[in-house]
Amino acid sequence: MEKALTATIGLSEDGSYLLTKTAGVAEIGFGLLLLVYYKSALLIRLNIFALGTLCLFVAIQMPPLLIEAFNPVTTNLCMIGLSYILLKSQANHG
Repeated sequence: MEKALTATIGLSEDGSYLLTKTAGVAEIGFGLLLLVYYKSALLIRLNIFALGTLCLFVAIQMPPLLIEAFNPVTTNLCMIGLSYILLKSQANHG
């Protein structure tokens, strides 16, 4: 699915593959950063922005994916909500 999505921006098959793999590694790295520095309001806000942007990208490039199983609406919006709760709970305690 991700490879097909990256192909919609005009990349070759090799370029799409490379972008998909690079994005996957970057997501893991960002997840580890967020796990270690979960109190960083900047990282939490960056997470909310990135997830919202990715959801919007899917909505523009491949709207049918929005109704598939494990779609960006059900996954990204839940993570945005959890990030928002974390951000607000930190603001109330510090």
